Amino acid sequence: MTKQAKQKLIIRTLSVLSPLTLLILWELLARLHAIDVRLLSSPSMIVKTLIPLLLSGDLLYNTWISVQRVLWGFIAGSIPGILLGIAMGLSPFIRSAVEPMINATYPIPKLALMPLILLIFGIGETSKIFTIAIGVFYLVVINTMAGVLNIDKIYLDVAKNFRASRTNFYLTVALPGALPMIFAGLKLGMGMALILIVAAELSAAKAGVGWMIWRAYDMFDIEQMFVALITLSVLGYLFSLVLDLVERWVLPWKQTR
Repeated sequence: MTKQAKQKLIIRTLSVLSPLTLLILWELLARLHAIDVRLLSSPSMIVKTLIPLLLSGDLLYNTWISVQRVLWGFIAGSIPGILLGIAMGLSPFIRSAVEPMINATYPIPKLALMPLILLIFGIGETSKIFTIAIGVFYLVVINTMAGVLNIDKIYLDVAKNFRASRTNFYLTVALPGALPMIFAGLKLGMGMALILIVAAELSAAKAGVGWMIWRAYDMFDIEQMFVALITLSVLGYLFSLVLDLVERWVLPWKQTR
């Protein structure tokens, strides 16, 4: 086995052992009564709650509802963010007109916009998707613009000297050059989408992982709350893996460690 292969094996082993060690420590502290299980529960009690939720299909159903909302919100926020970010990066006129508005509105907590969003879109699916989309949009547009601005000027000059059409300029220079930063924005946006889904499902939702968290809070069902939280963390990990795979496929030249 080569040195590089050994290093990869050690890294993979540590990635498995670190969360496993945390779970074992958590269980030991619970059994030794070093923590209050009424508030922090224990892994064994959470598993006892998880199994019936899986067998009944409740967890899978609520997870699927949340996944649909997250994906639609992610798409609705990321596509306009990429298009506007490229335009802002290439055109100083568009950038000077739009960037001040983005800088002014980005710091506003997205949860603070929930009452306004509900007034405009109502309590249906549209309001939940829009809440996620607006959080994703800002992260994607800012990273995309930064990616375009960081493209080496020589590539832009070459495209201009060869009189590339606007479409070719976008597709062969701006977009490929900004892709590393675009994917960084997409990964941040996906994390934001999972954060906002909990708040979005607080308002008149009847299903979803976020709805499970708030229902568990109302019923003081700590184990179910942890099941929902763990489900969100698993979704975040899976979405991250998918984005990493897509990034490796789209950017084969990028060296990752």
